[in-house]
Amino acid sequence: MIVLRKFVAYSLVGLGICAAATSAVAQGRAPDRAVIGIAAVYAPGYQGGDDYRLMPFPVIDVAYGRFFASGRKGVGYVVVDGPVAKVSAGATYVPGYRRRDAPVGIGRLDGGAGLRLATDMRLGGVLASLGGTKVVSGDVDGALLDANLAYPVRVSDRLSVTPSVSATWADAEYNRAYFGISAAQAAASKLPAYRPGGGVKDVSLSLNASYRLTDRVSLGATASLNRLTGDARKSPIVVDPTQPSAVLSASYRF
Repeated sequence: MIVLRKFVAYSLVGLGICAAATSAVAQGRAPDRAVIGIAAVYAPGYQGGDDYRLMPFPVIDVAYGRFFASGRKGVGYVVVDGPVAKVSAGATYVPGYRRRDAPVGIGRLDGGAGLRLATDMRLGGVLASLGGTKVVSGDVDGALLDANLAYPVRVSDRLSVTPSVSATWADAEYNRAYFGISAAQAAASKLPAYRPGGGVKDVSLSLNASYRLTDRVSLGATASLNRLTGDARKSPIVVDPTQPSAVLSASYRF
């Protein structure tokens, strides 16, 4: 359950649709903040799977000076804090999947730590981010690059809506660990052996709505659609390359 929950958190936040984090970014540059809450997440057990789960998950977005801890970026430090762009470095979780969620015979893929470097920019009304993650532990290998564009729209003093689009590139090492099938796995699962290469792994669309119930309490709702592409989509473990997900959250800002 822990691995699955971390996968859901990473995938959703990587798309920029974590309600608390999006709300915090949209509200402006707060040097110190602490946002905590709870979310109900509906998402597949792994990318490409057809088994969906509904589960609770904590919402965390904390910043103290240049140090931060959040689902979107992990734990780290803002190296450059400019008026238009921020550059941060830190560590984040790179998800795997549980044995029970994967096809029979594929087995468990333990997630691990990744070292991450990211840039966040404000281009007029558009929020843009670009990040790179190098996996350094666990069963997952390789590197990931992710890009996200979001356009927050303030509907009223309390309600904001944020559509966003994102894409993730993965190298061959990552795709082979997550989507590949070894000879041993092929024999155990009766699926064909598969050795994918690198490329654009997925593209996603999402729509987030954040409602400020009080000065400190916010409610969020997010719907997203993720589409696997390239060699990841061709993997025999992929049952459905197009997957919806949803999040409902409530958070408190200290």
